[in-house]
Amino acid sequence: MSSFLNRIIKSIPRWIVLLIDLILIIQALIIAYVLRFNFELNSQLWKDIAIRILPLMVLYFSLFFYFKTYAGILKFTSIQDVKRIFKASTGAFVFLLVTNAITHQLGYNNFIPYSVLVILYFTGILFMSAFRILVKILHVELNQLGREKTNVIIYGAGQAGEIANRTITQDQGTSYRVVGFVDDNPTKSKNTIDGIKIYNAATQLETLIKEKKVEVVIIAIQNISQTRKSEILETCLSLGVQVRTVPPVFKWINGELSFNQIKDISIDEVLGRDPIEINTDGIRNELTDKVILVTGAAGSIGSEISRQISCFRPKKLILLDQAESALYDVHLELNENAFKTVHQSVLADITSFERIEKVFLEFKPEIVFHAAAYKHVPMMEENPSEAILNNVFGTKVLADLSVKNGVKKFVMVSTDKAVNPTNIMGASKRIAEIYTQSLNHDLLNIHGTKFITTRFGNVLGSSGSVIPRFKKQIMERGPITVTHPEIRRYFMTIPEATHLVLEAGAMGKGGEIFLFDMGDSIKIVDLAKKMIKISGLTLGRDIQIVYTGLRPGEKLYEELLNDLENTLPTHHPKIMIAKVRQYEFERVRKDIHHLMKMMEQSDIESIVLKMKNMVPEFVSQNSPFEKFDKKEIKALG
Repeated sequence: MSSFLNRIIKSIPRWIVLLIDLILIIQALIIAYVLRFNFELNSQLWKDIAIRILPLMVLYFSLFFYFKTYAGILKFTSIQDVKRIFKASTGAFVFLLVTNAITHQLGYNNFIPYSVLVILYFTGILFMSAFRILVKILHVELNQLGREKTNVIIYGAGQAGEIANRTITQDQGTSYRVVGFVDDNPTKSKNTIDGIKIYNAATQLETLIKEKKVEVVIIAIQNISQTRKSEILETCLSLGVQVRTVPPVFKWINGELSFNQIKDISIDEVLGRDPIEINTDGIRNELTDKVILVTGAAGSIGSEISRQISCFRPKKLILLDQAESALYDVHLELNENAFKTVHQSVLADITSFERIEKVFLEFKPEIVFHAAAYKHVPMMEENPSEAILNNVFGTKVLADLSVKNGVKKFVMVSTDKAVNPTNIMGASKRIAEIYTQSLNHDLLNIHGTKFITTRFGNVLGSSGSVIPRFKKQIMERGPITVTHPEIRRYFMTIPEATHLVLEAGAMGKGGEIFLFDMGDSIKIVDLAKKMIKISGLTLGRDIQIVYTGLRPGEKLYEELLNDLENTLPTHHPKIMIAKVRQYEFERVRKDIHHLMKMMEQSDIESIVLKMKNMVPEFVSQNSPFEKFDKKEIKALG
């Protein structure tokens, strides 16, 4: 029976709605006369009503048609439908007032008594609005019959929370039932939204979850701090409650929130910090109307650098990478962004001097952001020659051509793995740092190109990082693989890291290695456990964690500073300058030349020994190259 009624509600045509509205106006007219004449209608009054029905129907039909009062879908009735009814009724009211005035001037009785007219106006609006609301309520109730309902709390009793509640109520596919709102503003508590009570989030959230047997909390507040969001999540996860979020308003489709847009909270949102304030004026002065080259533009960091640079309206943005498909994706995205940045995609290998030289000669970049690098520790441990070729020689090619072509600034993206490196990848990045830093101060730098290095740790969600791998393992129901129970890492979001790269690039005077405040390091196993809880699974029942042992070159803790280094503050509280040992450029250049000769000869042993000679703090861990640390390392070549 309920499904039959539900189908009727869904299939009510517009002309039926229009007809019902006209019938409701007739009823409102009769009630207006009844109330005006104290429930005593004689035959003359009934005759007056009958005479006035037809012209009233013509009037209201015309206004209903003009304002399209019948156009709204009844089961989704909203304030917009009531507004249309109000406009049509007000139009009729004004028209009838004017008609009464004209008939009075002509010496006739009023078309409709003024008192009847006022009652008709308010009663008509009430009847038509009540009809729509009744159908909506009936639809919701019939749709929920026989369904097992999931109790939901909405965190945030503002406009977004109200819209989220309405979205949940109207969506046919959901069996959610909102049992309460919670808000950090204590003055809102004990009030209601759509008849649903608001509670104090600070003192009542945990109790409410237990008493109402809540299974889902939806965070609807748009400007919630990262700290508060993490607190809410921790409370919910400890009670086995799933957490979902309402996306920012700019992501709503045509300004409307749909139920499918309310997503499970992601680990990126949990581990991220409050937005970092950056000096947009300084960055704008640095980037606006400049030709800018971004290497590794198809990668996680390079693509985000490109996106953010586009906001500052450069003269031209050159996107360089050797990954065709990924570069094409970034190209399409920039084509569609609001800034319509002039950009050029260049497929090229940074180790090809001739190809990169043509890029510099053709586009004449003024600023270079160098994000191209091989970054995966185990891969580079197995392929030291490629680490040297790409991370060291590729950087040298770009740096040398930047000097030759008068580039104003060269900003290199480095890594915390370059500090006290325990693997080939980290050591190769440290050598690249040494080369650009020494070149910055050398006489060969005839145009005064400023070389700036930025160092930070792991980036949340970057390709090949731990979080995408954990997500995949959780989707497949595990096991989740962690290398060691004590391994820890620093994390940043991609936008956060990129903000700081641009800020450091703008403030850099040349020769600095900028370090970013990475916050506290996080245990990888704790990260895995949190992701399991967020996914609604139970560790030990639905999924397992398996320890696989440290990979070649991997260490338990990453560092941002060498033990012998210290830092200097900058005007930005999240950015520091590392004071590192200075290297003589000619010596570094010769060492890299020897490295390239060894690479050409595929002499892996000599390559690794030379790297350890150039970076004395490079001590291998869990790697076949540990044996070289026991030898007396002599300068080679």
